[in-house]
Amino acid sequence: MRRRVHVAGRVQGVWFRESCRDRALAAGVAGWVRNLADGRVEVVLEGPPAAVDEVIAWCRRGPRRARVDGVNVADEQPVGERGFRVR
Repeated sequence: MRRRVHVAGRVQGVWFRESCRDRALAAGVAGWVRNLADGRVEVVLEGPPAAVDEVIAWCRRGPRRARVDGVNVADEQPVGERGFRVR
């Protein structure tokens, strides 16, 4: 399963990307995370459905200092991501 997630709110400058990487790696999910110019964070997750859903559930909360106002999730075709990168 592969999903692209856009997270809006106070999600930049609060260790969202690094925390997301840690969660994804702990769950066995590959992909990447990056800040967008409009203040959102974009996350691509690829792996077992339950593990991807676990990381998406975390994205709805974020790290302690974040304030998540909205999450948009879109399904994509898997491409064989390996590892998890902060861009």
